[in-house]
Amino acid sequence: MSFIHLHVYSAYSLLTSTATIRQLVGEAKSRGFEALALTDRNVMYGAVEFYKECLKQSVKPILGLTADVLSEHNQKEAYPLVLLAENQTGFENLLKITSVLMTQSEEGIPTKWLKAYSEGLFALSPGLNGEIEQCLANDSYDKAKEIALRYDGLFEKHHFYLSLQDHSIAAEKKVNEGLLRISEETGIELAAANEVFYLSKEDAFAHECLLAIKNGEKLQDETRVRLQSGEYYLKTAKEMTDQLSSYPEALENTLKIAKRCNVMLELNQQNLPKYPVEENKTADQMLEELCWKGFSERYESAEEEHRNRLLYELKIIKKMKFSDYFLIVWDFMKYSRENDILTGPGRGSAAGSMVSYVLYITDVDPIEHHLLFERFLNPERITMPDIDIDFPDHLRDKVIKYVANKYGELHVAQIITFGTLAAKAALRDVGRAFGLNPKELDSLSRKIPGKLGISLSDALKESEALRMFVKESSYNQKLFDTALKLEGLPRHTSTHAAGVVISEKSLVQVIPIQKGHDHVYLTQYSMEHLENVGLLKMDFLGLRNLSLIENILASIHRKSGKKLNIKAIPLDDEATYQLLSRGDTTGIFQLEADQVRKVLTKLRPTCFEDIVAVNALNRPGPMENIPLYIERKHGISKV
Repeated sequence: MSFIHLHVYSAYSLLTSTATIRQLVGEAKSRGFEALALTDRNVMYGAVEFYKECLKQSVKPILGLTADVLSEHNQKEAYPLVLLAENQTGFENLLKITSVLMTQSEEGIPTKWLKAYSEGLFALSPGLNGEIEQCLANDSYDKAKEIALRYDGLFEKHHFYLSLQDHSIAAEKKVNEGLLRISEETGIELAAANEVFYLSKEDAFAHECLLAIKNGEKLQDETRVRLQSGEYYLKTAKEMTDQLSSYPEALENTLKIAKRCNVMLELNQQNLPKYPVEENKTADQMLEELCWKGFSERYESAEEEHRNRLLYELKIIKKMKFSDYFLIVWDFMKYSRENDILTGPGRGSAAGSMVSYVLYITDVDPIEHHLLFERFLNPERITMPDIDIDFPDHLRDKVIKYVANKYGELHVAQIITFGTLAAKAALRDVGRAFGLNPKELDSLSRKIPGKLGISLSDALKESEALRMFVKESSYNQKLFDTALKLEGLPRHTSTHAAGVVISEKSLVQVIPIQKGHDHVYLTQYSMEHLENVGLLKMDFLGLRNLSLIENILASIHRKSGKKLNIKAIPLDDEATYQLLSRGDTTGIFQLEADQVRKVLTKLRPTCFEDIVAVNALNRPGPMENIPLYIERKHGISKV
């Protein structure tokens, strides 16, 4: 092996690269590379996914970032710089750099900040877009040399490299001559590089189309300077060696750098937050006190069974070190009650916990309803506890804000999700770039069946109209093939509907973050990767139904002066069961879908257990048993 790619963009450089992480690592492996770098522009969305995929395919992961750095000569201009983590310190510095770029100085990071975060990092000039290269292209050799020396001074000795690139672009020849001269005069070493934006040469057109979508342009806009030379793909080591054979030391240096980059991510550890308990008390003690106080309020005449259940749960919670977790949830639920924010009675496995019940996190007595604690926490299977809390959708952010204020803005974040180019969007966006007018786009869109989550290849099988369109001309065939290549790529970021993470350490020590809304940050890792790095995820669900109930209670209070306690409503009210039996369930959580209404009218529920059964049976699999359940309820067949 005579070369390693150190300058690679994945689809997480949104609408800039067509290569997914899995494809990149898979192709690197099949082309014989032992190591590969990931250097997305300003973000580290893909770091954990890339790391895991590399380990899976036995390729050494080199974690990096292409960061925009403000020029010392003109503070309004920023130029990219490729950064690679040599060790853990370097990786932690990358987290800080990307977090600064995405929260504070989106134009670019000032060089003095970069110097503060430079330990443990290798840096490479980025090719034609770099500040040094731009100066050389504009015949400012002395300025280019001065900038190169300044960059060299920002990093540890022999950690800054000038990169030689050849994408068959005329300007590169002149720039490379200048870089060689700087290297000879300053002793700054050279490294070979090839910017990667797609996997193979034939993907160049799809990439061109992706950039047109990003910039809202049409492919035939001749005014646009074409980046494409068709050379920005994952070249083999042989192709690179042939191309840059005159610079053996630059090729050799890529191996040296790759060998020295050794970062191990600590996955599956726990970074659980600590609840700020009173002095000379532990979280275990405080939890126990609160539980027994709540126990005496919840159970006026408690039996041995109840006491034993609470003792058993507390023992397991302490053993699994989750006392802080319960205190955190107890605290924001208390805040909600004190501020008249209606919360749901509890759902999911947490309702099986007596600790949750006596802390007023849930309102369901697990003994009365025969609910199992083990479904929620099981010492045999160490998983994070997961309590989903429902809030009125317009007040959810108020509770999140409270949590952020309590634990500090740098310890609480909402979770990012990525909107992707689904079948219809991919076809429409590509059609727009191909120059179709709105009417043609609508007609094309209608050719895709309106099935949730349908893919373009399935749409082609199912839709005669789409097949006719594709066969009509080679132009249409190219449009469809291009959409096929772009389908599924991440398009934009948004905020997860419920997820919030709380961390004991400052978030930027553990994960990269970016600007969110209302002074609450957003994680750069998506949900599944946050659990890998051991962060505690809680679901704060915003429910329209709760907002509706809140409005109804307020309306009753306004009109009659009565304050109704929603939690004291009896479970045996006959009029309610008649209403359910009519299927009159608009606005009733989980009972408003047409399928459920049909079941309710046939079943005609008469007790709370019937509602439980309808809800439990109404999911794929158990659904088949609904007719049988109804027959047995009405005594038609024997239980």
